[in-house]
Amino acid sequence: MIISEITLRRLSLPLKVPYKLAFGAVTAFDTILVTVHGDGGEHGFGEATILTGYTSETIDSAWAKVRELATAIKGRDAASAKELALTHLKKAPFAVSSVVTAIEMAEGSPFLNITQDTPVPLLAILSASDEAGIVAELERHRQAGYGTVKVKVGFEWESDAKRLKFIQDEVGRLPAGTLKLRIDGNQGFSQADALAFTRILAPDHIELFEQPCHMDDWDAAKAVSDISAVPMMLDESIYGPAEIERAAESGSARFVKLKLMKAGSLAALAEQLTRIRELGMEPVLGNGVAADPGCWMEACIARSHISNAGEMNGFLKPHQTLFADPIRMDRGAMILTPETPALIDDAALDALAAETVRMAA
Repeated sequence: MIISEITLRRLSLPLKVPYKLAFGAVTAFDTILVTVHGDGGEHGFGEATILTGYTSETIDSAWAKVRELATAIKGRDAASAKELALTHLKKAPFAVSSVVTAIEMAEGSPFLNITQDTPVPLLAILSASDEAGIVAELERHRQAGYGTVKVKVGFEWESDAKRLKFIQDEVGRLPAGTLKLRIDGNQGFSQADALAFTRILAPDHIELFEQPCHMDDWDAAKAVSDISAVPMMLDESIYGPAEIERAAESGSARFVKLKLMKAGSLAALAEQLTRIRELGMEPVLGNGVAADPGCWMEACIARSHISNAGEMNGFLKPHQTLFADPIRMDRGAMILTPETPALIDDAALDALAAETVRMAA
C-alpha cells in the first residue's frame, strides 16, 4: 500500500461533565484526528488526545509533529512510513501513535478484525463528592451493569481517605462481589502524603491503587508499594518496554497500565501487554481521555490481552461522537461488532475542526 492522501484535523470536543483530575478539571478533549488513504482504496484513522500533565507533549507540539510526519510519509509505502514515524516515538509518542495506527488500520491490522459481537467490560467513574451523590451514582453504575468503579484521589489525603471510607462502606452494603473499586491518585500526592494515605488504606473492595506520586518518582512508588495492603499500579510512569521491565525489577507494582497513545502502534501495544504478564504482573489497558477511535482500537486489543475491566471509556465523555454509528454499550461493556466503524462525514468533521490539513502524494 502506498499512502496517497492524509487528512489531519485538530478538534476540541467539549465534555458532558468536567472530568476531575488531581491536576485540574478537563472540560474538553484536545484531539488530533489522522485519516490515511492508500492507493488501492484502503483507509484508516488514528487519534491523539493530549492531556497536559500526563504527557510532555502539548496540543501545539503534537499538531506540529503530525504535520511534519504527514509531509514526510505521503507517497511512501506503508512499511517505510511506519518506520520513519516511529523514529520520533520517544519524543512524541502521542503524535506518532495517531499516524502509525491510522496506517495499521488501512493495512488491515488483524488486531482490528472483529468476527462476531464481542463485549469488552469497562469500568465506570465515580464523579460525585458529596455523600448523597456518591450513593446515587454507585446505584446508577450498579444498575447499568458495571462491576468496577474508579475513584479519583490525590487532592488532599485526609479528605480523600474520609471520602473513600464512605464509598467502601456503601459498596460493602451491596451483595458480595457486586462492585470493586480502583483508586487513582493521578500523581497528586507527595511521597509523605501518599504514605500517610496508604497507612490507613483498608483493602476492602479495592482492586488496586494507581499512581499516587509523580511519574518520575520511582523511589516514592517503591516506598508506597512496600507498605500498601492494596496492590499498586503504575500508569503515567510507563511509556514502553524499559519502564515495564523497571516496574518488575523494582517490585513497585503488581499491575501495569498501558495506553495505545503511548505505545506507538497496535502491534507494540499487544507485545507490551504480553510482556507485562510474562514478568509476573497483571496488565490493565485503557484511556479515559480519548475519543471514539482510540477507545475502539484499545477495546479491540483488550478482548484478547487483558482479563479485567478496560479503562477505554473516554468516548462516553464528549457531547459529540466521531463515529457515524455511536459505539454501543450494554451492561457496562463496549460491544465490538464485525462492522468496521465509520467516521462521521467529512463536512461534519470539518465543522468540528479548528484546523484541517489535507495532503496528497
